[in-house]
Amino acid sequence: MRWLIALGLSAGVATADTLVAARMIRPQSLLSEADLALRPGPEPLDLAPEMVLGLEARVLIYPGRPIRPDDIGPAALIERNQIVELHYAAGLVTILAEGRSMGRAGAGESVRVLNTASRIAVTGIVQANGAVLVQR
Repeated sequence: MRWLIALGLSAGVATADTLVAARMIRPQSLLSEADLALRPGPEPLDLAPEMVLGLEARVLIYPGRPIRPDDIGPAALIERNQIVELHYAAGLVTILAEGRSMGRAGAGESVRVLNTASRIAVTGIVQANGAVLVQR
């Protein structure tokens, strides 16, 4: 037994806790404590359980698989085809318009929106109130 411990230390293999899925997590599900587990792994992913609670799964995450930053994100405030308020900002001038979202997005994420009046697609950042800010 002592020989195995010494061999492990001399090989320089370090393990750290890795955040993994405790059960299958479907896309668009909000992460809860029951979805998360810590498992020793070769490299930490810089994600702590308290950092991901309440975030939304972007992809299907299988049980035992590490949860990666690209697999999760803020909960969606805007759904595809939803009518949203567009705020065009250029310097001190702000113009309000109506648009139709071309994708799902959460606060702080970018989303493409079709301006319903001009029929021009623009990209903006989703605000906490669900409006989309387009800066020129």
